[in-house]
Amino acid sequence: MQNSGNISENIKSRAKELGFLDCAIVPAGFLEEEEKHFKSWLDTDMHGEMGYMARNVEKRLNPELLFEHAKTVIVVLQNYFPKESQKDPDAPVLSKYAYGTDYHFVMKDKLKKLLAFIQEKVAPFNARPFVDSAPVLERAWARRAGLGWVGKNSNLISVHHGSFFFIGELILDVELPYDNPKQVADHCGSCTRCIDACPTNAIVANKMVDARKCISYQTIELKGDLDENLKGQFENRIFGCDICQDVCPWNLKSSPHSEKSFQPHPKIMQLSKTGWHNMERPLFNELFKNSAVKRAGFKGIKRNLAFVESKTNG
Repeated sequence: MQNSGNISENIKSRAKELGFLDCAIVPAGFLEEEEKHFKSWLDTDMHGEMGYMARNVEKRLNPELLFEHAKTVIVVLQNYFPKESQKDPDAPVLSKYAYGTDYHFVMKDKLKKLLAFIQEKVAPFNARPFVDSAPVLERAWARRAGLGWVGKNSNLISVHHGSFFFIGELILDVELPYDNPKQVADHCGSCTRCIDACPTNAIVANKMVDARKCISYQTIELKGDLDENLKGQFENRIFGCDICQDVCPWNLKSSPHSEKSFQPHPKIMQLSKTGWHNMERPLFNELFKNSAVKRAGFKGIKRNLAFVESKTNG
């Protein structure tokens, strides 16, 4: 085992080499501060049909119940802010995070490489990577690690990077030299741009989003018919939504990513409004073969396209 004083810095250096924006190392433990807020969100049914959010609540709050003998949480951030945007201003809009390869694959691959590096430098131990696909409160851990604060739109915001990034974790059953992070103060102040800009009024209170009204939930998570009460309010969004992030002043700090896997298929960026609405399954499969858009699927995207178009035809 190398000198413990160097382990932390070496891990962070390796994380930067792998393309992560930031990295922090903190002890695993119960997320006491988040418990009341999270349970209140669930109790008021703001998670909609996302039944998985209401399962394993205690595991979400306590990683020691999720991963046996959990002692350390390593939190990383991965930039996904794109260099370019869709060319046709009238084309249906994809969320920026969905332009390239599904981030679950990209992030897990990088986390596994980081894990292999740590195991080589430290000693054999058990660990597990997490990327938005298990009962882990990602933003809570990033906040605890001092990587940002939770804004009024419930996204983690970094003083240095804004909010266009993914969050991932490694949970280890071994202790490492921990950071002593200062909790980042809430810098939102009196700003309400995200609340004012949300076309469906989904941000119902400070740091509280009613998923049932959220365009991202409607276009991705919801499996049945979209909410007719929200017709005409999607602002042409058909998979996800960036509106509350686009208007956030802290995202003036966002710089384009350099992750090759997140580069969009050229045809996606060139696709016209007509091209979207005339799209057949073979083209969908070509464009979104390894994309997060497959979560909605071809039928889901067609449903969403019909919904946004009906605002003018209905």
